[in-house]
Amino acid sequence: MKTEYYEKVSNLNFIKNKGLNKRIGIKNFKWVVKNTFFKFFNQKIKLEDKNADLTEIRSEMMLSEISHLIGFLFVSIVASYKCITTGILFGLAMMIPNILMNLYPSLLQQENKRRIDKILNRKMKTVANNV
Repeated sequence: MKTEYYEKVSNLNFIKNKGLNKRIGIKNFKWVVKNTFFKFFNQKIKLEDKNADLTEIRSEMMLSEISHLIGFLFVSIVASYKCITTGILFGLAMMIPNILMNLYPSLLQQENKRRIDKILNRKMKTVANNV
């Protein structure tokens, strides 16, 4: 968080198109996270009420997103190596759960950050207009 790259990484967006997010199943993944035991995992990014500190929630989302991306990259490297040394089926057996457990949560966090950013921008505009 204290590096010069923090600002760049905090606004990271792989997929900016809502339609593409829908086509790859982020909406379905979001439903699974909200309606299964996954909802109990990271309680720091849960929006309890309308008075919640959105900047704090966004910060926690970014930490979660980066953790998932690091996990995705690490497992992808190992899976690629195993594809070459052991076989393609072994590599695929590693990559499919990796996509579901690391890439998709990261993409979902990015979508949620965009939604929070819109709310924060509206609040800033409202405050600026009232001054």
